Amino acid sequence: MKVLVTGGAGFIGSHTVDLLLQHGYEVRILDSLAAPVHKDRARPAYLSPEAELIVGDVRNRADMEKTLRGVNRVYHLAAHQGYLPDFSSFASVNDLGTALLYEVIVAGRLPVEKVVIGGTQAVYGEGKYRCAAHGVQFPAPRTLEQLRRQQWELSCPECGAAMTCIATDESRTNPHNQYAVSKYAQELYALTLGRRFGIPTVVLRYSITQGARQSFRNAYSGILRIFTLRMLKGLPPVIYEGGNQLRDYVSVADVAEANRLVMEEPSTEYETYNVGGREVLTVSEYCQLMSDVVGRKVSPSVPGDFRYGDVRHVMSDISKLRALGWSPKRPIAGVIREYVDWAAGQPDAFDHYPEAETEMKMSGTLVSTGGRQWRAK
Repeated sequence: MKVLVTGGAGFIGSHTVDLLLQHGYEVRILDSLAAPVHKDRARPAYLSPEAELIVGDVRNRADMEKTLRGVNRVYHLAAHQGYLPDFSSFASVNDLGTALLYEVIVAGRLPVEKVVIGGTQAVYGEGKYRCAAHGVQFPAPRTLEQLRRQQWELSCPECGAAMTCIATDESRTNPHNQYAVSKYAQELYALTLGRRFGIPTVVLRYSITQGARQSFRNAYSGILRIFTLRMLKGLPPVIYEGGNQLRDYVSVADVAEANRLVMEEPSTEYETYNVGGREVLTVSEYCQLMSDVVGRKVSPSVPGDFRYGDVRHVMSDISKLRALGWSPKRPIAGVIREYVDWAAGQPDAFDHYPEAETEMKMSGTLVSTGGRQWRAK
């Protein structure tokens, strides 16, 4: 059984590759090895030598035709991530790449038995809330003016009262930023074309995924990476919006197991599943847990800044995937410990926050509520 993993040299992809190899699959990888995640387009040292690597682009027809040849199943995990305002890159990589995948399969009448799409919790936007008076609500994104006033929390769109964030199931999406829109469009391409042309497809929406091999050079994402690198240097982690944002966190090992399960389980065809964590923490609680794990008492910096495009609270309801026998097994404290130990031994593990902060401010992604006002472009 030959499996293609697009983006297989990346974070979730490489862990999925390792698990597939352990279970006897033959694995081929298509990855562009593009910056900033990868350095010098070199094959990562952590990538198993048993996996065939083809360096190429999911948007390039010749690359896709080459890598799909002889393949039985596909994990489509290649993606453009972040919230910087390069809008066309999100559409190009995430949507064009997905459309081309199905186009090549259909045009070549390739015997692909199943495709798993690596999606994201981000498609839920601000997520699901409950108002005591008006019940379940799916609020619109917070305005730039509201955020500049440091009014972080959402209120009921019907009565203006405070609401409680509750776990979000798979039934309703509400994407609010360029990344989320592109990933939801990717889902629509995959499930629509999969059904139309008889290519069994399943979508997994990952919560914040944690573990070793997260790139040190991504300008935006990665609370575990950012906080670890600063704490190891005795520097204060920077917390946005005051630190009370709620998120659920899941181990990359648990994600890889979910990936394998839905590929092998016939009942998952044309379904969508949340892949979330066993713990929901505020950002401040996460920071305190990291401080305990690292063993360094470092007080965070909380300047009141915000990233334009972030959501306030979101957590995933994972009961649908649990019904198949999957559950998140690894506690977040253990995942942090594993990552800290791994990062401490990496030669390129240094604090990228200053240049990332500059890049985000210049693009309008990071907005200050005090001093100079950065305008979102």
